[in-house]
Amino acid sequence: MFSAWKLACCALDFLSIFHMCFCFFHAVLEMYSKLQEQMRAKRYYPALRTLEQLEESCLPQAGSYRFCTIMAENIPRLRTHIRDVSMSDLKDFLESIRKHSDKIGETAMKQAQVQIARDNAVTSQQRSASGRRIRKEGYGSTEVDRTGNNPFSEQDSGILDVDDEQEEEVPGAHDLVDFSPVYRCLHIYTVLGARDTFENYYRKQRRKQARLVLQPHSNMHETLEGYRRYFNQIVGFFVVEDHILHTTQGLVNRAYVEELWELALSKTIAALRTHSSYCTDPDLVLDLKNLIVLFADTLQGYGFPVNQLFDMLLEMRDQYGEILLKKWSQSFRQILDQDNYSPIPVVSPEEYQRITGQFPFQDPELDKMPFPKKLPFSEFVPKVYSQLKEFIYACLKYSEDLHLSSTEIDDMIRKSTNLLLTRTLSHCLQYAIKKKNVGLAELVQIIINTTHLEQSCHYLEEFISNITNVPPDTINATKLYGTSTFKDARHAAEEEIYTNLNQKIDQFLQLADYDWTAAQGGGQASDYLSDLIAFLCSTFAVFTHLPGNAIEHATLPGKVAQTACMSACKHLSTSLLQLLLEADVRQVSMGALQQFNVDVKECERFARAGPVPGFQGDTLLLAFIDLRQLLDLFTQWDWSTYLADYGRPTCKYLRVNPHTALALLEKMKDTSRKNNMFAQFRKNERDKQKLIDTVVKQLRNLIASNQA
Repeated sequence: MFSAWKLACCALDFLSIFHMCFCFFHAVLEMYSKLQEQMRAKRYYPALRTLEQLEESCLPQAGSYRFCTIMAENIPRLRTHIRDVSMSDLKDFLESIRKHSDKIGETAMKQAQVQIARDNAVTSQQRSASGRRIRKEGYGSTEVDRTGNNPFSEQDSGILDVDDEQEEEVPGAHDLVDFSPVYRCLHIYTVLGARDTFENYYRKQRRKQARLVLQPHSNMHETLEGYRRYFNQIVGFFVVEDHILHTTQGLVNRAYVEELWELALSKTIAALRTHSSYCTDPDLVLDLKNLIVLFADTLQGYGFPVNQLFDMLLEMRDQYGEILLKKWSQSFRQILDQDNYSPIPVVSPEEYQRITGQFPFQDPELDKMPFPKKLPFSEFVPKVYSQLKEFIYACLKYSEDLHLSSTEIDDMIRKSTNLLLTRTLSHCLQYAIKKKNVGLAELVQIIINTTHLEQSCHYLEEFISNITNVPPDTINATKLYGTSTFKDARHAAEEEIYTNLNQKIDQFLQLADYDWTAAQGGGQASDYLSDLIAFLCSTFAVFTHLPGNAIEHATLPGKVAQTACMSACKHLSTSLLQLLLEADVRQVSMGALQQFNVDVKECERFARAGPVPGFQGDTLLLAFIDLRQLLDLFTQWDWSTYLADYGRPTCKYLRVNPHTALALLEKMKDTSRKNNMFAQFRKNERDKQKLIDTVVKQLRNLIASNQA
């Protein structure tokens, strides 16, 4: 009986043990089946957890059964497979973000633009007075908040998304890239104890991608779209890194991201300096500047320092200014080439208002005159003035959003405008003045035009002050050099007038055809001289339209007309004397001198008539005083007076140089002894020749004594 009981108890223990083993084996098989299912579903991180339970809990308790041994042997292989598959997913992820970097960056920059537009809308009333965009206070911070969020990101994901209030939602980075592979791979490598390996691999690959992203295309500078793609890729790269930084535990750290940003900043700035230097279109440079500002603002919103980008934009400002100067040089030259250099005719009040709306002109006397009437300046005055204002606007556009104060913007615009005036416009005016086909009438109009432009300089000063909101009388404010520019141009035009007049006089003198051996002179002035005097009279009639000074602009004769007239008379007098003393003229008769004297008297009659008002007394006659005294000396043969009074302040022939007198007297000597100038006085021929020889000897002694 007892044995049966023991047997029954043993049977029960066996059954209990068998049941327990069966249940345990069943649990192991179920867990292994679960593992297989997780592997098939590519749920590798839970699969690793299941492997860990099998390896650490289930299999050691199952004993050394064959199937347990097989399971245990498969565990390392399964771990390796999971690691390899997750790494493959990571590579796919890296390839995905490389492809989508451009789109991610485009999205981020769009959202930054939306945010800036909202900021500007809030402060639009504050900006209306100056016409400038004012950045919202505090927006320039380069720090993200303690929760890891940035001004353009959602709280949870750290990925760019547009607010719900936006009418059309802009997709965020998470809509373009699935970040789960990197999270899974990170977790898997962490569980496998190879987190350092994973981190090093990820950073190494991203550094390689960064270098590719930072390499610009060779033709990037040709279009704005080329720059845009370049910036989008860079922004996309750092948006991803910022997201990884804030959604993983140490896969990347701030030092790593900052190191990449320093690399990106130096490469980007170097690329922009190189490629922007090829640009010759100011509109493209301005668009590029705005794109760089948006690029900088976008990355600044993610906590990246961008001061170097704004410093580079200030460098580009000088390049932009040079490009503007070249463009405006072409505009100025075109205006000057197309101008008719005639006063603007005005036939109606509407036309008068249109022109005076372009150029600040006021003349109460002209206002009273009936239509039609003429403005004193030609078309190039309002056109040049309008171009000056357009240039100022172009400079202002570049200065926007560069974090500059109103004073800095004002100073920048004034300095650029000074370069435009003193270099570009000045050269164009000089070019217009020096052109071969510019006549006296055109030069006169240029003087009138530059006078009116000079008067308008203070209006340009006010114009700049109005758009920058900086008073013109601010301490250390740069002054415009327009006054000196237009004065220099006017003086150049005046000098050109004097030169042009002298050249015209020379052309007439080339027509002179004196018979230097004539027995007697004619009673009328030579034809060439009569034509020359007629030309001078008509020319100086035009000069009565010149303004007297920089303030008056009425039709009054001014200093320019008087100077031109005096200069012309002096040049004519000097040229006539040179004509008389020319080396080719070897002999001069008294008859020739008499004809020459008639011509000089015609010149004096012209001077005495006052071709230009404003000369006092016989001032203009002084231009011919040297010739007059020389001719009087010879025609009156008053050598005794000349030789006796020479050197005295009251000498009758004070302006006669003994060298000049000797040279002319030498031409009157009879060198041939056959056909001399005193042929009509043959009785006294020898006496006259002896007298000439005596005077020549006395003149030589006089010259020698003065030289000693």
